[in-house]
Amino acid sequence: FSSRRRHTRYISVTGVQTCALPILHYTVVFICILFTITMNSQSSFYKLSFNTLDGQTVQMDQFKGKKILIVNTASRCGFTPQLEALETLHKNYASSLVIIGFPSNEFASQDPGSNSEILNFCKKNYGVSFWMSEKIKVKKGNQQHPVYQWLTQKSLNKAFGTSVWWNFQKYLITEDGQLHAVVRSWKKPNCKRITKWLQSAS
Repeated sequence: FSSRRRHTRYISVTGVQTCALPILHYTVVFICILFTITMNSQSSFYKLSFNTLDGQTVQMDQFKGKKILIVNTASRCGFTPQLEALETLHKNYASSLVIIGFPSNEFASQDPGSNSEILNFCKKNYGVSFWMSEKIKVKKGNQQHPVYQWLTQKSLNKAFGTSVWWNFQKYLITEDGQLHAVVRSWKKPNCKRITKWLQSAS
């Protein structure tokens, strides 16, 4: 006991002497906490879902293992032609990328149509075949869609907080469900930042 006592630090907790945990133990605990935070962020994204323009419910967990690009769209915006570039990305990276468009009428009322009208517009004018959600609210507030709550709130995505400034703002999500970056509206879907990310290993 005396030999052990010479090599062990003691701390007092509420007046009782207690043997201090080794530094290695604290290191392991810290790593476990970081891992738990990462996994919670990941699992929280894959628990999300959305409804398509034709009423189908889609679970995010089916996209595990693929990069995801989420973009809020509008049919009457100056950036609407980006739908064509998004469709090209969808076809060129079909095996590794999922694109999900979320129509919104919150910016200058540039997407006033019904879900069926939006669906027809996207297919007729741009041949859109990637996932398209029903029209939702993307701005922060009581009606903000859960997907956009996760995208914009650091407390949920564990990466950073943002606001949606205009139509066609793009969010990039990694193969393991982590928020990677936000790309502003004026940056085209085939810009260098996005294509470099698509071509990089996870």
